[in-house]
Amino acid sequence: MGGEMIPPDEAGGDDVVLSWQGAGVVAVRLPQLADSLDHILAALERAKGRPLADLDRKAKQEIVRGLEARGAFAVRHGVETVAAALGVSRFTVYNYLNREKGT
Repeated sequence: MGGEMIPPDEAGGDDVVLSWQGAGVVAVRLPQLADSLDHILAALERAKGRPLADLDRKAKQEIVRGLEARGAFAVRHGVETVAAALGVSRFTVYNYLNREKGT
């Protein structure tokens, strides 16, 4: 997901310090959520073996369902980012989301 290991004495308030026997050993700096979405989309593309925009509609709908389950659309500009990766409009992504919810 793009996390970074840093020395524990350089850890900030949002970093996670991992300790061993009471002493900080390493800190993990997690990426911003928007960066994580880019990493997730890139991983999906690698797993599919081709650009997400080249997938058929059913596959795109499955990706949107999976991303929603992971909270991707709670990220600012999440819908726009996913729409661009899938080669569809924001409206289409919203339609996929609404179809899943039965509305």
